[in-house]
Amino acid sequence: MTRIDTVRLGGQDGPEIGVQGFGAMGISEFYGDTDEAAARDTLDAALEAGVTLIDTADIYGSGANEEFLAPFLARHRDEVVLATKFAIERRADAPEYRGIRNDAAYIRGAVEASLRRLGVETIDLYYMHRRDPRIPFEESVGTMAELVREGKVRRLGLSEVTGAELREAHAVHPIAALQSEWSLFSRDVERSAVGAAAELGVTFVPYSPLGRGFLTGAFADASKDLSGGDFRAYQPRFTGDNATRNAALLAPVHTIAADHGATAAQVALAWVQQRADVHGLTVVPIPGTRKRARLLENAAATSLRLTAEELAVLEPIAAQVAGDRYPDMSSTSAARE
Repeated sequence: MTRIDTVRLGGQDGPEIGVQGFGAMGISEFYGDTDEAAARDTLDAALEAGVTLIDTADIYGSGANEEFLAPFLARHRDEVVLATKFAIERRADAPEYRGIRNDAAYIRGAVEASLRRLGVETIDLYYMHRRDPRIPFEESVGTMAELVREGKVRRLGLSEVTGAELREAHAVHPIAALQSEWSLFSRDVERSAVGAAAELGVTFVPYSPLGRGFLTGAFADASKDLSGGDFRAYQPRFTGDNATRNAALLAPVHTIAADHGATAAQVALAWVQQRADVHGLTVVPIPGTRKRARLLENAAATSLRLTAEELAVLEPIAAQVAGDRYPDMSSTSAARE
């Protein structure tokens, strides 16, 4: 296929990246078993298509995802803009434990561990994965800024912060990217974060732009259709009566897809991509997949343009979605608006 278009990450001084990135999370955890050979082939397909922003985090597989990417990065380091994250703490003796750490000592230990697992000298984009409001940005972002000055990190990012928090952090050190959930089903970021990102020239990186596969029709009820232990079975909007109600909301997505000879996934991604025009900012969604065919399908969505009439039909969907994004929303930006 033709390589996708490019944009600048975090403004004109930032690196050139494909207008769609790749979320690597599902390779290592959360979405069932992985065929590692197929996943490696999918990474190769990403580069072939011009998908150059590769996104991981230290929490994914408790470091296994970063380790999985290391051989790929060793072969293609100069072709990839590498993003990883810190802040969500896990404990080997308590698998269900999730803590939020933004203190300076934790950040310094996390970056060294990520550099080691990834096998790189510098991380291109280093995100604070979640915010602990008890730690001031002067300490957290201030420590991240020190990592930039030390050459361990090139640019800084935040995830799941409000518009006010983004402005506050940006005053400590320029923020290149804001990553939060944004899709046809999830639009709470439009309350304040999107406007602040547009104002500051921060690239918006939507995660789960396909609603964790629900928007594609890959499953109808996570508790019935997906393998045991799949993370989605614990998300309120994807099971039971909520799932039934939400599946009905997808009818116009499928209709529009048929009109374009496209897939539901491509329509959902095109909608996210066109938020750039609606809100006046750079948008680089990071859909994830473990299959080459899906990667190419997703990349092809960057050339799909929805009409104003089609966008109007899709506009009411998010307000009708039943169920929250997570069973516990306390660490999301929506909880602090």
